[in-house]
Amino acid sequence: MKVILISMPDVTPIIIHEAAVHMPNHGIASVGGNIDEEHEVYLIDLIRKRRSIKKYLTSVVRKIKPDLIGLSAMAWQYDTCVKIAHLLKELRPEVKIVIGGYHATLMHEEISASPEARWIDFIIRGEGEEACRRLVNALDGRDDLAAIPSLSYKENGVFVHNPRGENLDLSKLKLPIRDKRRLTWGYHIIYSKIELVETSRGCTRACNFCSMRHMYGRTFRTYPVSRVLKDLDDIYYTRKTRWVFITDDNMVLNPSRVMELCDAIIARNYKGLNLVVQADCVSMATNEAMVAKMAEAGFRSVFLGIENSSLKNMNSAGKGDVPAYSKKAIENCHRYGLMVIGGLIFGFAEDDAESIRDNYAFLKSIGADAAYCQIMTPYPKTAMREQLLAQGLITNQTDYRKYSGLWANVRTKHLDSAQLQYQFWYQRQVVMGWWNPPTQMQKQGRVWLSIWRFIFKPFLQFRYRMIMKKYGWEGRYQREVARWENMNRFQDLEPY
Repeated sequence: MKVILISMPDVTPIIIHEAAVHMPNHGIASVGGNIDEEHEVYLIDLIRKRRSIKKYLTSVVRKIKPDLIGLSAMAWQYDTCVKIAHLLKELRPEVKIVIGGYHATLMHEEISASPEARWIDFIIRGEGEEACRRLVNALDGRDDLAAIPSLSYKENGVFVHNPRGENLDLSKLKLPIRDKRRLTWGYHIIYSKIELVETSRGCTRACNFCSMRHMYGRTFRTYPVSRVLKDLDDIYYTRKTRWVFITDDNMVLNPSRVMELCDAIIARNYKGLNLVVQADCVSMATNEAMVAKMAEAGFRSVFLGIENSSLKNMNSAGKGDVPAYSKKAIENCHRYGLMVIGGLIFGFAEDDAESIRDNYAFLKSIGADAAYCQIMTPYPKTAMREQLLAQGLITNQTDYRKYSGLWANVRTKHLDSAQLQYQFWYQRQVVMGWWNPPTQMQKQGRVWLSIWRFIFKPFLQFRYRMIMKKYGWEGRYQREVARWENMNRFQDLEPY
């Protein structure tokens, strides 16, 4: 069997310009790495082919002649996913299409009853490694579709949904694909090569805006330390890559396990290793020894989910008193040289222009080095969505293309969607101002930081002065919105 696994080209510039960071998709790499070795497996990250999707896929499909193509998509990427499925069926009518990921998991019943179901043959819900492995074997005549947990398949043209399988034993998973079977290359963070590694899955926190529990339940599972080291060895020695993004939803839930992993990494003596991770404020604030050990092991940057400075908003999101821990968490990170990207969410029911400004000011006052700011998104099947629906605050219930965190799909009691969208953008410009690279980043990237300081930043400052002089704030904002609107429009896919 010949299998191609594809991730979507859609991007969103929530932290930095959309061209500055292109990471490989770890999900398809892990699924592909666990398909039995007698099959041919190839990976395509379309983030690296955004300008020539149809031409590129036409060439690859005609050359490889795959039997099965897998597509992975988030909610906001699903429209592109459907267009690509349609294109692939035109290029090779006999090919089987399977979709997976968060959106397919949460919306499998709706998808199976939709018009686009004609382009889709299978749906995998939840973790995909074992279900996809068995699906490939079934198509090769060595397994039974009806016996594969978490698989949806067609019987007489109608989807049948097998029962969900249990969460996988992570110790049994093989390494993800990073070799020549990956047909797209050039993954980077600014100007440095980057790869991804996973050390755990799941989260036990009660955040009601998150879709994760639909993938894993409210669980937290870890890979054996030996497996994580094997993964890092592949990245460091074989791929010659020094920047690694850890994909875990919240790696620091078990501080003693983090300490054990850090000790193992330190003992490995990787020179110049740079690790980037996501973490919660409570764990980072209350475990200074863990933060110190992380810094010693090579952790350079951490994304902290601060979410909002309003305790009332945090209670409504099931988060508790996170603001009280955020300042201490940042202090701990800075004490040991870790850069902090602070995450904020806007669009809670009580938000107005003043509270949005106050939240940006709060983020700046506690010393976050960069901001990852989103607008509240009513993701399908989440408790937050139900809460917002009951309050009549969701203004876009069905156009998932704008469910990326960049767009206002909700209103508040004080701002309509258009006003919320504008204040989200405007207050950031006014309060946060121009980004100044923190000390840690200055040490890690002197060349590109010099380019930023002496070439790009002066050029952009001049350009925006001219724009402001001609158009003012509102005109500048409209130009930004137009750019966002066109960002994920792929002309060669429009006919589909």
